Amino acid sequence: MQVVFPKEPLIRVEGPLAVTQLLETTLLNLVNFPSLIATNASRMRLAVGPQKNLLEFGLRRAQGPDGGISASKYSFIGGFNGTSNVLAGKLFGIKISGTHAHSFVMSYTQLKDLTHTTITDAQGNNVEFVSLVLQRRAELNYSRTNDGELAAYIAYAQSFPRGFLALVDTYDTLTSGVLNFLTVGSVLHDVGYKPLGIRLDSGDLSVLSKAVRSMFRQFDADHMHKDYSFSSCAIVASNDINEELLDELNTNGHEIDTFGIGTHLVTCQRQPALGCVYKLVEINGHARIKLSNEVAKIIIPGCKNCYRLYDEHDKPLADLLTLSSEAVPSLGEDLSVYSPFKIDEHETIHAMRIKQLLLLVFDGKLGVVHENVKSIHEARELCASELASFGDSAVVRAPADSTGIRLHKLLVSRELCLFSQQLLQENSAANYQT
Repeated sequence: MQVVFPKEPLIRVEGPLAVTQLLETTLLNLVNFPSLIATNASRMRLAVGPQKNLLEFGLRRAQGPDGGISASKYSFIGGFNGTSNVLAGKLFGIKISGTHAHSFVMSYTQLKDLTHTTITDAQGNNVEFVSLVLQRRAELNYSRTNDGELAAYIAYAQSFPRGFLALVDTYDTLTSGVLNFLTVGSVLHDVGYKPLGIRLDSGDLSVLSKAVRSMFRQFDADHMHKDYSFSSCAIVASNDINEELLDELNTNGHEIDTFGIGTHLVTCQRQPALGCVYKLVEINGHARIKLSNEVAKIIIPGCKNCYRLYDEHDKPLADLLTLSSEAVPSLGEDLSVYSPFKIDEHETIHAMRIKQLLLLVFDGKLGVVHENVKSIHEARELCASELASFGDSAVVRAPADSTGIRLHKLLVSRELCLFSQQLLQENSAANYQT
């Protein structure tokens, strides 16, 4: 896993033209979507910071089962902590996380809907749970909360006492959902379990999360527990979250610990497709170049190597493209580097470390695999470390509504710059010959 920038080759394929052409669709299919999802997940991770939990909730919105499984896998690599996709958790060893649905709460209309009244406490004893909850509700004077919702929370706590995290916005978040959670959660604590928290799925997430945290703190102040604080309960937020909303929440402030993100993650609504292309850059030892009226679509020609240059603090300085026939750049020496196709735009870089980014993975002639496929856990760690190595000074995640982003530099060697410029001029002139 490496950070990659525009104009850089992700994969270099060498072989007979007909064979390599047959690989085009397969390789683009296998590279575009995973890169897109991992990038989208990484941007959201950068937006929320390293301390918040991110859960992938997108299976119902994904483009079919294959898209759903792939999205779970590559969002995890990009920095998400878990998924609600049980099959992905089983296949890849990703932590499975989620809560009950609104339909679960709505399926209960009254306390009489409960099929049993007891709970097995942490010591294995059978305890009359419903009577304790109703007693606690009367003590707290929460009698106006929704009875069906309270019954649903009781049933959920009975079934999952160690995973009690309540969806609180089915009827009214602050006057029913949170109060019912505190009622059931405090009794659950009394019988030896620790309630996990609540989930918000509608409304102003900034305002509501702050209000909920305030209610938790007030509850702690009024009802002290020796070994537990409701103030530490998790506040999980969902509800069509995207990058813009994450930035807005950061600006306005919030008390959210975990974000469950679905639609905007797995379908990449901001950019539904990644525009990687598969281009012929050399044939029979002769470099080829594709011209276009759009400068962004002009491919840097020739068979190339790609290097990442680091400074004395081991921070990336720039990426450098050279012709494959050129020697590896020398460490510790001044390197003259150029902007692609612009021989008059150059600078000198002093690199203290050089990393080759294009590595031989498979040698078809010998049938030898040179690079083993990493596990998704190894890939996730590598993705995080690579992003962290850049720091804020080298690459900046632009706000989702911004067109300005300061990118890490992509530079070329003098030989590649001159060669590209010459090839560009030759082929441009040929267009006008009669």
